[in-house]
Amino acid sequence: MSIYAALTYTDVKAAIQWLDAAFGLQGHAIDEVVEADDGQVRHAVLTSGGGMVMVESERPADLHGSHTGKGWIYMVVEDADSHYERAKAAGAEVLGEPHGYGAGYRGYSARDLEGNLWSFGTSRPS
Repeated sequence: MSIYAALTYTDVKAAIQWLDAAFGLQGHAIDEVVEADDGQVRHAVLTSGGGMVMVESERPADLHGSHTGKGWIYMVVEDADSHYERAKAAGAEVLGEPHGYGAGYRGYSARDLEGNLWSFGTSRPS
């Protein structure tokens, strides 16, 4: 089984640019983009390392049910402190400074431009 996270945004193009600037999901790593007739991005797949996240526009409830609401993503990073500095410089709402937890791991959390919670740390779930 493979599991892929998906988050909804009111402006997917802005979210893609912001996620690149703040969290390092680089624009050239967009694998798939679906645009609507009005030019708005409805769906994109962003990759970072071996992981990926789908970002989608909020849709009416008649399309696969309602996709509104906030989510939470955990992303493994090599250096939580430098990642924190990048996110902070890009204007992310950081929720405290990087801190230690567990056996030598470091991490922090931040909210993206639409309030989704992202946590970044050096711990790799097993």
